[in-house]
Amino acid sequence: MRVMTFNIRFENDRDGPNAWSLRREMVIDSIKQYSPSILGTQEGTCSQLDYLQDHLPDYYFHTPQRVFDDTCQYPTLFVRKDEFEVAGGAEFWLSKTPEVHRSMDWDSAFPRLISYAKLRTVTTNRVLCVAVTHLDHIGNRARYEQGKIIAAWLQRESGPIVIMGDFNDSPDSTVHQVLIAPKTGLRDTWQILGHKEDDNSFTYHGFQGIPQKTRMDWILISSHFRVTEGHIIVDHSAGRYPSDHFPYMATLEWTSVHKSGKT
Repeated sequence: MRVMTFNIRFENDRDGPNAWSLRREMVIDSIKQYSPSILGTQEGTCSQLDYLQDHLPDYYFHTPQRVFDDTCQYPTLFVRKDEFEVAGGAEFWLSKTPEVHRSMDWDSAFPRLISYAKLRTVTTNRVLCVAVTHLDHIGNRARYEQGKIIAAWLQRESGPIVIMGDFNDSPDSTVHQVLIAPKTGLRDTWQILGHKEDDNSFTYHGFQGIPQKTRMDWILISSHFRVTEGHIIVDHSAGRYPSDHFPYMATLEWTSVHKSGKT
């Protein structure tokens, strides 16, 4: 099972040669080349998500009870139809009032959302929960509180869980510590594999192809899975990149044969 997290960069007219209209085909090509079983995107606006949906016919476009709003950038799940059935799911805002559309608190610069799906594997009837999110890029307090909200939600969930996204923080941050604490039961796929935390692990590059800032794009998993591979995708075409983030993809295998998804 291949899981990819991919910040596709929102549609911004000021991006010049990196505008969405000039790189959207590269985004699709990258997704199709690696054919992830589950794809979690960040920063997608309504028009961008429509484009992805139109050009990824092999995937379910999972937007449970979503209020679509042209002012929003949505973390969104895409799930391969030949591998999974969608058995449920929901989404909520990372705020004090999670049911209120576009709500935000603390020092968050933008409203932030988590979207999740309950999936059932087509061939083995196993059940898992998969989530995608995008934490705030400005507010340190907000990012920490958003991480706490997700950690509390994780503790209410049972069974296999995969959560991915752009967490806008480093792997030595308090946000990371909150999410991989023993009470959540999650582990970081990159760290499980023993990969180094250095410049080569940074996932933001600002369309330059030169890693910057930190490894902020994570895939975290419960103990129901083991990781066989994980790599940051740095593909480009003549020096042009599909986004200002490198996608990160991890390959997972089940550690249990129990069909209910519980160990």
